[in-house]
Amino acid sequence: CRAVLTLRVSLAERSYPILIGESLLSDAALLGQHLPARDLLLVSNTTVAPLYAERVRAALGDRRIVDVRLPDGEQYKTMEYMQRVLDVLVANRFGRDCVVLALGGGVIGDLAGFSAACYQRGVAFAQMPTTLLAQVDSSVGGKTGVNPPGGKNMIGAFHQPSVVFADTSTLHTLPLRELRAGLAEVVKYGLIFDIAFLDWIENNVDALLKLDAAALAHAIHRSCELKADVVRRDERESGDRALLNLGHTFGH
Repeated sequence: CRAVLTLRVSLAERSYPILIGESLLSDAALLGQHLPARDLLLVSNTTVAPLYAERVRAALGDRRIVDVRLPDGEQYKTMEYMQRVLDVLVANRFGRDCVVLALGGGVIGDLAGFSAACYQRGVAFAQMPTTLLAQVDSSVGGKTGVNPPGGKNMIGAFHQPSVVFADTSTLHTLPLRELRAGLAEVVKYGLIFDIAFLDWIENNVDALLKLDAAALAHAIHRSCELKADVVRRDERESGDRALLNLGHTFGH
């Protein structure tokens, strides 16, 4: 039996599970349990979709699944490309009981989530993050949005996902630079919140870089656990959640 680590983001009626493990995107029973909708919009990009879209479609079985494939890159996280997603939802007459699936990294998660927040004043969406950075950070907490010409993430909404599937198998196709970016975020959680976790990271960095499944699952689980606790206390970033922006100044 495949080991799946599970934790819950506790936000009253907006609470949702985070599922962590290998090959989750191929698990028909797991996807069926958490995605009961008949109509699904699968939003991905031209890099990720050829790798994983077909296995998601196969696992979802006999549903109506419509694909949207966007170009890959932060420069496409704009209102123009969000409009493409909304146009497909409208053209295919998706109802309020549909689910938008965000298959990709942070850009896809943010744009698909914001599209879901806006369509018919809010429909459900599920995160299927395929980068380590998205699995430990952007897929958790409900911050969605796009970048206008005047700044980053200046247009968006808080819209929590209904479920997060963190499939560690997807990290095997991740470039080393992207893997290191995700590990830097994991280190940040240890640095801010949990020195014992920071020690564990230091002792297991080789296993993490070698994509050891158990080490990755533990790192993702503890990172998400720490972030979920902050989100529970400060969902809309009016206080403690601003701590998670540590490093963003240097990044820009």
